[in-house]
Amino acid sequence: MLLRTVYTLLLALASPLLLFGLYKQKPGKPRFGKRWKEHFGLTPVVNGEKPIWIHAASVGESIAITPLIKALKEQYPAQAIVVTTTTSTGAEQIAKLGDLVEHRYMPIDFAWCVRGFLKAVQPKLMLIVEKELWLNTLATVKKQHIPIVIANARLSERSAQRYQSAAFFTKPLLNNVDSILCLHQDDAKRFIDIGAAKEKVTVTGSIKYDLTIAPTVFEHAAQLRSQLGQDRPVFIAASTHKGEDEQIFTAFKAILQHNEKALLIIVPRHPERFNDVEILAKQQFQLSVHRRTNNAEFTLQTQVYLADTMGEMLLLLASSDVVFVGGSLIGDKVGGHNLLEPAAVAKPAITGPSYYNFIDITEQLLQADAIEVCQDSAELAKQVIELFDNPERQHVMGENAKKVVEQNQGAVQRTIDSITNYLH
Repeated sequence: MLLRTVYTLLLALASPLLLFGLYKQKPGKPRFGKRWKEHFGLTPVVNGEKPIWIHAASVGESIAITPLIKALKEQYPAQAIVVTTTTSTGAEQIAKLGDLVEHRYMPIDFAWCVRGFLKAVQPKLMLIVEKELWLNTLATVKKQHIPIVIANARLSERSAQRYQSAAFFTKPLLNNVDSILCLHQDDAKRFIDIGAAKEKVTVTGSIKYDLTIAPTVFEHAAQLRSQLGQDRPVFIAASTHKGEDEQIFTAFKAILQHNEKALLIIVPRHPERFNDVEILAKQQFQLSVHRRTNNAEFTLQTQVYLADTMGEMLLLLASSDVVFVGGSLIGDKVGGHNLLEPAAVAKPAITGPSYYNFIDITEQLLQADAIEVCQDSAELAKQVIELFDNPERQHVMGENAKKVVEQNQGAVQRTIDSITNYLH
């Protein structure tokens, strides 16, 4: 109780700054509008059967949990599902699920905010995506005898070390959790090492492998590729971060020297950076840019296609020849992003040397000769040029990647089987 009291006082002191960052308006960031009150537990009532409450902090978690949501609704059509996100960009992603779910904003981690939310929603189960763990939230939910499950749970070595160094804080967190469904054996071991009871930890695999690619994705990709130019080699840089775009453009300039017809599709990770990336490409690198949302006709003189939309990654990947996955060329700041989406659409991919958040997946793809690792922009340019010059190599790597995805599918059903007891 003393720990929670101290924590709550510190949170109260920090909350103005945290809320300022959350509500600060940025280009491409949807507004919260009148729904800001939901962060304080003033949440619209959910009518009917008690729902499953799924918490997906932002866009990445929302995308990751989508296959599970669709499978749950298929197997339990009458089961209501409420998804909370902290961010408005996460809410925008969840809105794409239509009437499969209801969306609410996650209450701030004060017990009174969480109690207000629980009174309005009355969930039968809380399902947390990956590892969004909040001390007051978990304690308050547990006090009301609502089971708590972490799905798609992952814990990097770095995070595990931080949790271990704060065992006085970590153990009360984990004591409130009923079940931890891990991506890989490495994650399971780390959760146990930081204090989770062994009997609570299960390896179900990554839900992200259970990608369902709608046929329309490939139809729309073919249409986009026709617009971009069938005979142009297309390189996509997906989920790039600040400090990485410069390296991508530097590599692309070298690629253009080898093949002046090459086209770069760039997909910044955060929508508020779309304008900055366009300015960078034009002013610093003198590259011609076409934004996806621009209704003007695309011309074959365009060198950079800026994907300034959300939720279209599979379409964009399927439209390309070679993929670079970002968050991996800026030291230890990010630790990479998931390579499974390019693998699912059978594309050869390249990652930078920093991929500590996805070690298991990356090493599995490396062993299957499905991806390559570059150390810097010069090596990235060299690898892209070599792949452009060798379509057969592109095809083999892409097919190898697709096989890895297919061989690891089934996590969605294993997750549903693990939570079935809580649904009745």
